Amino acid sequence: MTKPVVTRFAPSPTGFLHIGGARTALFCWLYARHHGGQYLLRIEDTDRKRSTDEATAAIVEGLDWLGLQPDGDIVYQSHNLDRHTEVAKALLDSGNAYYCYCSKEELAEMRENARAEGRPIGYDGRWRDRDPAEAPVGVDPVVRFKAPKEGSTTIHDLVQGEVTVSNKELDDMIILRADGTPTYMLSVVVDDHDMGITHIIRGDDHLNNAFRQYHLFGAMGWDVPEFAHISLIHGADGAKLSKRHGALGVDAYRDMGYLPDALKNYLVKLGWGHGDDEIFSTEQAIEWFDFDGVVKSPARFDFTKLEHINGTYMRESADDYLTEALSPFILAEFGIDEAEIPKDKLLAAMPGLKERAKTLVELAKSALFLIAKRPLDLDEKAQKLLHSDAREMLARVLTALDLVSDWSAESLDAALRTFSEAEQLKFGKVAQPLRAALCGTTTSPGIFDVLQVLGREESLARIADQTMK
Repeated sequence: MTKPVVTRFAPSPTGFLHIGGARTALFCWLYARHHGGQYLLRIEDTDRKRSTDEATAAIVEGLDWLGLQPDGDIVYQSHNLDRHTEVAKALLDSGNAYYCYCSKEELAEMRENARAEGRPIGYDGRWRDRDPAEAPVGVDPVVRFKAPKEGSTTIHDLVQGEVTVSNKELDDMIILRADGTPTYMLSVVVDDHDMGITHIIRGDDHLNNAFRQYHLFGAMGWDVPEFAHISLIHGADGAKLSKRHGALGVDAYRDMGYLPDALKNYLVKLGWGHGDDEIFSTEQAIEWFDFDGVVKSPARFDFTKLEHINGTYMRESADDYLTEALSPFILAEFGIDEAEIPKDKLLAAMPGLKERAKTLVELAKSALFLIAKRPLDLDEKAQKLLHSDAREMLARVLTALDLVSDWSAESLDAALRTFSEAEQLKFGKVAQPLRAALCGTTTSPGIFDVLQVLGREESLARIADQTMK
């Protein structure tokens, strides 16, 4: 009987949840959901000097924002140290590990000799079969795992395919340090076994570790999980991903105004594809995701594509959802608290606002005209539009609009078009200065929508303000 799929995302809490880690978590989550299995979260916090509670909180918060909450309690690797040590002692008892009493000076000499002879730098196994009775005085030993020395090891990776290394390349790695603490390589294997992980999905920078971990599983008589090593993410120029490319924390993308579902849609497309489909729901991603669509080559991060996908999600999002989502961005951009936001007007304007915005930040800026206090501060383009002739024309517009009793988009449309015909002006020559007067900018939803949402009193007052200058 096939075991139910269990995946895990296992970040080290030494910083934010970066974009590469978020994609790994997403792949783990999707694979588990696709197969009706479990997705678990393990915080690998055994490096106590670099691990922080703040980083752990940032990782959990980032995953929550993306909707990638684990199935079950978070596992903290530091809580399992006794279990890791227990396994190391079991490997000693079975003859699969041994005490090594090499001094720092001996290890340095080994490295220098390997460099001089052009050999791979690694431990030479001098204590592998040596009698511990020969141990020097005053040296606390480490525990090393006995790696196989003959033949080769092959891993059938779900992404990379069949990968083989010569066992001569695998030196006897340390599994317990001289102070008795377990190393990462041992802890990972023990935790993966104890958590029942069936599929280890991670970046291909861990591929070399897989061969060492493969033998640790075998030495304990444990089932070896399936491996899937996914390519790393590069910048659009093909270089290693850096901050200038987008190697930021998930919280930065949230603060830049990207929607969580849009970011997930973009991330899953980085290294995986389903035909020509570019925009799809989370439910479709779950249905379609498998490793036959994951490519070996590095994915390239492209802000333009992310913005395109986010803009599509914005246009398709419910108006009430976007209205609520905007509050923190309006506060951040303009210092306006939620209680001061006219949400009824914002909701009414949303169909027109969201058509032009690619992020929530852009949406907040475009919604400022609804919140701005009179007299409006005009941006540079609006100031240029409102020259003296335009202001004189707006005075006549004000008179025409003051006669409109039914303040609806249809009535306003009719009144302004009648006015432009009477003035022998193209409609744009009327609408653009009017937009500048009403919004303080040269971009906004349709002018009739702006007038209707602002209402009769506010609209006429804003126009009047600009005719008095």
